Amino acid sequence: MRTYVAVAIVLVALGVGCQAQAGGSSPKLTEAEIESRINDLLANMTMAEKLGQLLQLDGLTTGEYRPEHIELAQKGLLGSTLNVRGARMVNELHNATMQSRLKIPILLGFDVIHGYRTLFPIPLGETASWDLEAVERASAIAAAEAASAGLHWTFAPMVDVMRDPRWGRVMEGSGEDVHLGIEMAKARIRGFQGTDYSQKDKVLACAKHFVGYGAAEGGRDYNTVDMSERRLREHYLPPFKASVEAGVGSFMTAFNDLNGVPATANQFLLRQILREEWKFDGLVISDYNAVQELINHGMAADGSEAAMYGLNGGTDMEMLSRTYVDSAARLVETGKVTLATIDTAVRHVLRIKFRLGTFTDAIKKL
Repeated sequence: MRTYVAVAIVLVALGVGCQAQAGGSSPKLTEAEIESRINDLLANMTMAEKLGQLLQLDGLTTGEYRPEHIELAQKGLLGSTLNVRGARMVNELHNATMQSRLKIPILLGFDVIHGYRTLFPIPLGETASWDLEAVERASAIAAAEAASAGLHWTFAPMVDVMRDPRWGRVMEGSGEDVHLGIEMAKARIRGFQGTDYSQKDKVLACAKHFVGYGAAEGGRDYNTVDMSERRLREHYLPPFKASVEAGVGSFMTAFNDLNGVPATANQFLLRQILREEWKFDGLVISDYNAVQELINHGMAADGSEAAMYGLNGGTDMEMLSRTYVDSAARLVETGKVTLATIDTAVRHVLRIKFRLGTFTDAIKKL
């Protein structure tokens, strides 16, 4: 473990050097200042620019952006990317963003599950150690290494409670025990985010998959989930609630439905529990193509209905599919989605970008 800590210290030192050469960091905005800046941006954004903030597109698995990303960034029509990383790629994408009208930075995400360059045991193996300090340190080292490649955001930890060994993603979580799952979730979030995820060696964490993904019938991935509210609240929600209390900045929706309603469009989960009961004010992103897959669930007839259900359900950002950018403007015109719903989703995205410090120092981590 001393070796891992030494690696982290070296990465931090390198980051400090890069930041010093760039002229130092800007003062941290207060929450009131952040909300004021968001209000100013919303008042000046076109509908196309707003919907662009709700779009995450994937780059190549090798870290390169796609040519389309540059074009969209120059127009201010891309909110986030998946997989894009590395100094050259990040700088080129950032420079394209700075050519846009409002110069809103792009949020760079990547699956950092059990290490970035330095690999650690799979999360289930880490959990079996019961060593919360080691788990937190492993996440902290992963965060520092990921941040050094220009990344802002990891899609971890997975905090699903899992009680069927047939499910193919058991290795990514913390097993069947609720209490242990809570403690591991908090440890990993502390490691990834620290006390301030705008710091150069930290990244935004993401609690996933909200919720019930590990309870799929028959252990079949994507399968339906049917359970009482008591079981949901006593067994499956606690690690997610603990994640909010630990300060996690983002949530990812689950692929599954819960009692017949897909999680990505589930107002009971995303609006009542997450926003109203738990007072979460961060960003909610869909899983990969999950908004489009509301059609596969049989909930939506087409992409326009998928966008309507996703936005009204409480999913802020759409990963990969483009139903929001393709259909949301028309949905607002026809009254199927309110402008306030769009603005709230955009606010959640912008709030995280401000808290990360991307507006003042978007590539400070390189």
